[in-house]
Amino acid sequence: MIRALGRSLAAKLITAQLLVILAGSATLALVALLVAPGLFHTHVREALGVVPAAVNDHLDQAFADAILVALGIAIGAAALTAVAVSGFLAVRMLRPIRALAEGAMRIAAGHYEARVPDAGRDELAVLGGAFNEMAESLQTAERRRRELISDVAHEFRTPLATVEGYVEAMTDGTLPRSDENLDVLAHETRRMARLLEDLSKVSMAEERQLGLRLALSEPQGLIEQAVQAAAVAYAEKGVTLDAHADLRSAPVLVDDDRIAQMLGNLLDNALRHTPRGGRVEIGAVRREDSVEIWVSDTGEGIAPQHLERIFERFYRIDPARARSSGGSGIGLAIARAIVAAHGGRMWAESSGRGGGARFIVALPLASGRHTPPGQPDPA
Repeated sequence: MIRALGRSLAAKLITAQLLVILAGSATLALVALLVAPGLFHTHVREALGVVPAAVNDHLDQAFADAILVALGIAIGAAALTAVAVSGFLAVRMLRPIRALAEGAMRIAAGHYEARVPDAGRDELAVLGGAFNEMAESLQTAERRRRELISDVAHEFRTPLATVEGYVEAMTDGTLPRSDENLDVLAHETRRMARLLEDLSKVSMAEERQLGLRLALSEPQGLIEQAVQAAAVAYAEKGVTLDAHADLRSAPVLVDDDRIAQMLGNLLDNALRHTPRGGRVEIGAVRREDSVEIWVSDTGEGIAPQHLERIFERFYRIDPARARSSGGSGIGLAIARAIVAAHGGRMWAESSGRGGGARFIVALPLASGRHTPPGQPDPA
């Protein structure tokens, strides 16, 4: 199919060039035959004066033969040149087009890693660049789809097995239908519902589909609200929560609800990994063109090899302990995706196991009209 496409385009290019040459040659011949004889006669009379009729006829015939032979040779040479140049251009032009066609067929077959050359500055290079961006988006979407399916299958296996085991045991009488056993079923059901909700949130955040409602906010107010919302949970566990922020002139353009969700996830993560009697601190500092909000704890700490991977969905340093603590394994992924949707960055720091951890969020300062990447204009 692609070879036939190449032959068809090459034939069309060569045919078009030949038609241009033939049309130009016909116009040239017509103009030459209409204009040249008169000019020739004028020059002959000026040079020789009046000549006998036989000599005049011979001169006219010689001139006509010379014109026709010259035009024939010129038209033939032009046609051959056109064929050669058209063939060369066809090869040069068809190469990227053929690559695009092959890439499109590979994409259609599910090979989203396909890419095409996009060197140069012409329209074909721009088209190649757009094709590669499309392929990259499709590959990313496909990778996330597979990860989501794998994550769902992995995370739902345990609660589903628990529910299935309890239902079968209560059905055949091995376990009584007591309130305690029903509470286990209810807990596992709520766990699966929470997993579904968290998966929906992180997928929307990663695909820039949160629909942010942006407004100017002060980091101090956002921190105070987050501390107030988390105070009861911290008090119940016996972990101290302190706030350190005095930034009343560092506005950021954010969705307050999403930032509250992000800070809530960070504070919840810190609480789960900090033992009773520990301390969690949250604060903010202004940089040159951003505001950094940080959450630090005196908890378990994070080994260096885990510092980047903890933001992956369902990644757990200690799977058994994390499940027992009630975390879904998506909170940090959601938090980072929300920050990225605002045009910011999030990273973690830790001196290692037992040394606590520190999570830093960098949000750009509001400077005039600003819209985070991938989000609609707030106006």
